[in-house]
Amino acid sequence: MSKFYKHKVSIIGFIIIFIFSCNKNEKIDQIENISNEVVEIYLLETLDESRGFCLDIKGYKSNANINNGLQAHTCYSYQGMVAVDQSFDLLRINDNEFFMPSFDVCMEAESSEKTANLTLGSCTKNELQKFILTDDGRIKLDKNKNLCVTISQNNSVQGGGGNPVHLIRNIELQNCDINLSLYQTWGIRS
Repeated sequence: MSKFYKHKVSIIGFIIIFIFSCNKNEKIDQIENISNEVVEIYLLETLDESRGFCLDIKGYKSNANINNGLQAHTCYSYQGMVAVDQSFDLLRINDNEFFMPSFDVCMEAESSEKTANLTLGSCTKNELQKFILTDDGRIKLDKNKNLCVTISQNNSVQGGGGNPVHLIRNIELQNCDINLSLYQTWGIRS
Protein backbone atom coordinates (compact mmCIF):
# COMPACT_ATOMS: atom_id res chain seq x y z
CA MET A 1 0.00 0.00 0.00
CA SER A 2 1.47 3.35 -1.00
CA LYS A 3 2.04 6.21 1.43
CA PHE A 4 -0.34 8.35 -0.65
CA TYR A 5 -3.13 5.76 -0.36
CA LYS A 6 -2.64 5.40 3.43
CA HIS A 7 -2.65 9.19 3.81
CA LYS A 8 -5.82 9.46 1.67
CA VAL A 9 -7.57 6.75 3.75
CA SER A 10 -6.57 8.56 6.97
CA ILE A 11 -7.96 11.87 5.71
CA ILE A 12 -11.22 10.26 4.56
CA GLY A 13 -11.55 8.49 7.93
CA PHE A 14 -10.95 11.76 9.79
CA ILE A 15 -13.59 13.53 7.67
CA ILE A 16 -16.15 10.78 8.32
CA ILE A 17 -15.49 10.83 12.08
CA PHE A 18 -15.66 14.64 12.11
CA ILE A 19 -18.98 14.70 10.25
CA PHE A 20 -20.44 11.96 12.46
CA SER A 21 -19.35 13.71 15.65
CA CYS A 22 -20.87 17.01 14.48
CA ASN A 23 -24.18 15.30 13.76
CA LYS A 24 -24.02 13.52 17.11
CA ASN A 25 -23.50 16.82 18.97
CA GLU A 26 -26.35 18.36 17.03
CA LYS A 27 -28.64 15.50 18.11
CA ILE A 28 -27.53 15.87 21.73
CA ASP A 29 -28.36 19.60 21.59
CA GLN A 30 -31.79 18.76 20.16
CA ILE A 31 -32.45 16.25 22.94
CA GLU A 32 -31.39 18.75 25.61
CA ASN A 33 -33.73 21.36 24.12
CA ILE A 34 -36.63 18.90 24.19
CA SER A 35 -35.92 17.90 27.79
CA ASN A 36 -35.94 21.54 28.83
CA GLU A 37 -39.58 21.94 27.82
CA VAL A 38 -41.55 22.36 31.00
CA VAL A 39 -45.27 21.78 31.31
CA GLU A 40 -47.89 22.08 33.97
CA ILE A 41 -50.12 19.19 34.96
CA TYR A 42 -53.67 20.40 35.44
CA LEU A 43 -56.97 18.82 36.40
CA LEU A 44 -59.30 18.84 33.39
CA GLU A 45 -62.30 19.70 35.58
CA THR A 46 -62.04 23.23 37.01
CA LEU A 47 -64.28 22.42 40.01
CA ASP A 48 -64.61 25.66 42.04
CA GLU A 49 -61.52 27.37 40.48
CA SER A 50 -62.09 28.90 37.03
CA ARG A 51 -58.30 29.17 36.52
CA GLY A 52 -57.98 25.45 37.14
CA PHE A 53 -55.92 23.33 39.54
CA CYS A 54 -52.32 22.26 38.91
CA LEU A 55 -49.94 19.94 40.70
CA ASP A 56 -47.90 22.33 42.83
CA ILE A 57 -45.19 22.33 45.51
CA LYS A 58 -46.50 23.64 48.82
CA GLY A 59 -45.10 27.15 49.31
CA TYR A 60 -44.65 30.06 46.94
CA LYS A 61 -42.95 29.70 43.56
CA SER A 62 -39.13 29.61 43.91
CA ASN A 63 -39.46 29.72 47.72
CA ALA A 64 -41.61 26.58 47.79
CA ASN A 65 -40.46 23.97 50.28
CA ILE A 66 -39.94 20.54 48.71
CA ASN A 67 -40.15 18.94 52.15
CA ASN A 68 -43.85 19.87 52.31
CA GLY A 69 -44.82 17.75 49.30
CA LEU A 70 -47.38 18.38 46.60
CA GLN A 71 -50.86 19.85 46.52
CA ALA A 72 -53.40 20.98 43.94
CA HIS A 73 -53.21 24.77 43.61
CA THR A 74 -54.61 27.42 41.30
CA CYS A 75 -52.67 27.16 38.04
CA TYR A 76 -50.33 30.11 37.55
CA SER A 77 -50.44 29.87 33.76
CA TYR A 78 -53.07 32.62 33.73
CA GLN A 79 -50.08 34.88 34.45
CA GLY A 80 -48.59 33.96 31.08
CA MET A 81 -46.13 31.17 31.84
CA VAL A 82 -45.63 27.92 33.73
CA ALA A 83 -44.51 28.65 37.30
CA VAL A 84 -41.36 27.00 38.67
CA ASP A 85 -43.27 25.25 41.47
CA GLN A 86 -45.72 23.80 38.94
CA SER A 87 -43.32 22.87 36.14
CA PHE A 88 -42.52 19.30 35.13
CA ASP A 89 -40.08 18.09 32.48
CA LEU A 90 -42.13 16.81 29.53
CA LEU A 91 -39.55 14.32 28.29
CA ARG A 92 -39.24 12.70 31.69
CA ILE A 93 -43.03 12.40 32.05
CA ASN A 94 -42.93 10.31 28.88
CA ASP A 95 -40.37 8.15 30.72
CA ASN A 96 -42.78 7.71 33.70
CA GLU A 97 -40.90 10.14 35.91
CA PHE A 98 -42.52 13.37 37.12
CA PHE A 99 -39.38 15.50 37.44
CA MET A 100 -39.49 19.13 38.58
CA PRO A 101 -36.32 20.65 37.08
CA SER A 102 -36.35 23.93 39.01
CA PHE A 103 -36.02 22.00 42.27
CA ASP A 104 -34.22 18.88 40.95
CA VAL A 105 -36.77 16.54 42.56
CA CYS A 106 -39.26 13.87 41.49
CA MET A 107 -42.82 13.20 42.56
CA GLU A 108 -42.95 10.24 44.91
CA ALA A 109 -45.75 8.35 46.66
CA GLU A 110 -45.38 7.87 50.43
CA SER A 111 -46.44 4.27 49.86
CA SER A 112 -48.21 2.09 47.35
CA GLU A 113 -51.38 2.09 49.46
CA LYS A 114 -54.66 3.98 49.10
CA THR A 115 -54.62 7.51 50.66
CA ALA A 116 -50.83 7.84 50.33
CA ASN A 117 -49.70 11.45 49.99
CA LEU A 118 -47.42 12.69 47.22
CA THR A 119 -44.03 13.90 48.33
CA LEU A 120 -40.88 15.07 46.56
CA GLY A 121 -37.43 13.55 46.68
CA SER A 122 -34.15 13.13 44.86
CA CYS A 123 -34.77 11.23 41.64
CA THR A 124 -33.65 7.64 42.23
CA LYS A 125 -36.02 5.82 39.85
CA ASN A 126 -37.39 3.81 42.79
CA GLU A 127 -40.77 2.10 42.52
CA LEU A 128 -42.61 4.89 44.33
CA GLN A 129 -41.36 7.48 41.81
CA LYS A 130 -42.65 5.70 38.71
CA PHE A 131 -45.98 7.07 37.51
CA ILE A 132 -47.79 6.44 34.24
CA LEU A 133 -49.80 9.16 32.52
CA THR A 134 -52.41 7.11 30.67
CA ASP A 135 -54.13 8.00 27.40
CA ASP A 136 -57.32 8.77 29.34
CA GLY A 137 -55.54 11.31 31.58
CA ARG A 138 -55.06 9.22 34.70
CA ILE A 139 -51.76 9.37 36.58
CA LYS A 140 -51.24 5.85 37.96
CA LEU A 141 -48.60 4.57 40.30
CA ASP A 142 -46.70 1.98 38.27
CA LYS A 143 -46.22 -0.29 41.29
CA ASN A 144 -49.98 -0.36 41.93
CA LYS A 145 -51.86 0.59 38.76
CA ASN A 146 -55.15 0.54 40.69
CA LEU A 147 -54.13 3.82 42.34
CA CYS A 148 -54.55 7.22 40.67
CA VAL A 149 -53.42 10.72 41.65
CA THR A 150 -56.65 12.23 42.98
CA ILE A 151 -57.57 15.77 44.00
CA SER A 152 -59.63 16.08 47.18
CA GLN A 153 -63.40 16.14 46.83
CA ASN A 154 -63.59 18.48 49.84
CA ASN A 155 -64.08 22.19 49.27
CA SER A 156 -61.04 24.26 48.42
CA VAL A 157 -59.27 26.39 51.01
CA GLN A 158 -57.93 29.84 50.25
CA GLY A 159 -54.23 30.28 49.66
CA GLY A 160 -52.10 33.21 50.71
CA GLY A 161 -52.38 35.41 47.64
CA GLY A 162 -53.60 36.09 44.14
CA ASN A 163 -56.44 38.21 42.87
CA PRO A 164 -58.89 36.65 43.18
CA VAL A 165 -57.35 34.59 45.98
CA HIS A 166 -55.73 31.31 44.90
CA LEU A 167 -57.37 28.05 45.96
CA ILE A 168 -55.80 24.86 47.29
CA ARG A 169 -56.87 21.24 47.61
CA ASN A 170 -55.05 18.20 48.90
CA ILE A 171 -54.02 15.38 46.60
CA GLU A 172 -53.43 11.72 47.35
CA LEU A 173 -53.57 8.29 45.78
CA GLN A 174 -57.05 6.80 45.56
CA ASN A 175 -58.46 3.80 43.75
CA CYS A 176 -58.93 4.61 40.08
CA ASP A 177 -62.68 4.86 39.66
CA ILE A 178 -64.92 6.05 36.82
CA ASN A 179 -67.08 7.76 39.48
CA LEU A 180 -64.03 9.84 40.50
CA SER A 181 -63.04 10.86 36.98
CA LEU A 182 -63.71 14.55 37.75
CA TYR A 183 -61.01 14.33 40.42
CA GLN A 184 -58.59 11.99 38.62
CA THR A 185 -58.34 13.19 35.01
CA TRP A 186 -55.29 15.33 34.25
CA GLY A 187 -53.88 17.13 31.23
CA ILE A 188 -50.54 18.63 30.23
CA ARG A 189 -49.92 22.06 28.73
CA SER A 190 -47.00 24.39 28.24
